[in-house]
Amino acid sequence: MEQPGEDSGAAENRRFGHPGRPVDRRSPFFVGMWAAAGVAVTVAVAEMVLAVRAVLVLIALALFLAVGLDPAVRWFGRRGLPRWAAVLVIALAGVGVLTGFLSLAIPPLADQAEQFAHRLPGYLHDLQRANSFLGHLNRQFHIQQALQKLLTSGGASLAGGLFGAGKLVLGALASVVVAAVLTVYFLLGLPTLKGTFLRLVPASRRTRVELITDEVFAKVGRYLVGQGMLALIAAAGTLAWLEIFSVPYALLLSFFVALLDLVPMVGSTIAGVVVSLVALTVSLPVAAATGGFYTAYRLAEDYLLSPRIMGKQVEVPAMVAIVAVLIGGSLLGIPGALIGIPLAAAIRLILEEVVYPRLDAS
Repeated sequence: MEQPGEDSGAAENRRFGHPGRPVDRRSPFFVGMWAAAGVAVTVAVAEMVLAVRAVLVLIALALFLAVGLDPAVRWFGRRGLPRWAAVLVIALAGVGVLTGFLSLAIPPLADQAEQFAHRLPGYLHDLQRANSFLGHLNRQFHIQQALQKLLTSGGASLAGGLFGAGKLVLGALASVVVAAVLTVYFLLGLPTLKGTFLRLVPASRRTRVELITDEVFAKVGRYLVGQGMLALIAAAGTLAWLEIFSVPYALLLSFFVALLDLVPMVGSTIAGVVVSLVALTVSLPVAAATGGFYTAYRLAEDYLLSPRIMGKQVEVPAMVAIVAVLIGGSLLGIPGALIGIPLAAAIRLILEEVVYPRLDAS
C-alpha cells in the first residue's frame, strides 16, 4: 500500500517496508539516558579535578603570587626596565632571601647536630644513673627499654618513618620549586593572560571589566605589602626580645618568624611556639616569658595592627578577613589561608560594583 503523498515508483523500491515515526527524544527513556550521561560526565570531571587537586592548588598559588608581584614589576617598568628584566630582579631578590635564610639556618643546625652526637654517650650513661635527672625519668617512663625495643623490633618501622619524613620534605621542596617557576612564568605572561581573559568579555563591557580586574590586582598587591609589613614588625620585635634575654640564634629565629608570619592567623602562633621552645635552652622562666610575649603580640597583631594595616590596604572588615582565612585554610590549607583575604576583597568589590547597583535599580 502506498503512503499518502508517495508516488508508485518510490513505493515499489521500498523492499524492506516503510520507515516508522521519528523517535521521540522527549520520551522517558531518552530523558533518563541523557540525565545519566550528564551525571557520569560530572562525576568524571570531579574525579579528574580531585586527581590533579595538588597541581591546581600550586597553579592558583603561583597565579596569586604573580598578580601580587605585578605592581612591583610595573614599578620597575616605569623606570625603564623591560618586563623580563624586572621579573629577573624580583626572582633574584627572592633567591637572595632564601639563600640568606639557609646561610643562617644550616650552620647552627649542623653545630647542634654535632653537639648532640658528642653528648649522646653521656646521655646514655645518665640514663643508667639512678641519681640523675635522666635516670629518674628512665625509672618513671622506662625510656631505655623503649629505645631498645625500637632499635631491635621496630627498626623497620623507624626506617619507614624516616623514609616517609624524607619523602615529605622532598615533596614540599619540589612543590616550592614548581610554585616559584610557575610564578616567574605567570609574571612574564601576565599581560597576555589578562588580554586573553578580556577577549572573552563582550566588547561593550570590556572597559568596565578591565577596570575592575585592575582594581582586584591592585588589592592583591596591597595585601602582600600589608603582610610584608606585619612580618617585618614581628621580626623586629622578635629580634629585640631575644637579644634582651640572650636567647641563641636571635637573627635566625627572627627570620623564621618573619617567614611564618606571612601565613595569616596560624603563622605567628607556630613561630611563637618554636621560639619559646628554643628559649628553654636559656631557662624555664625565659621560655615562659617568651610565650607570654608572643601571646601578647598575637593579640596586638589580630586586634590592633592587622585591622589597621589590612583595613587600609585591602579594605576588608576584620570579621570578614578572619572568616575568609578560616574557610580558605580548611579547604586548601596554607595556600587557601594566603588567598582567602584577597579573594574576599575581590568578591566584595564585585558585589559593590556589579551586584548591588543592579539590585538597587531593580
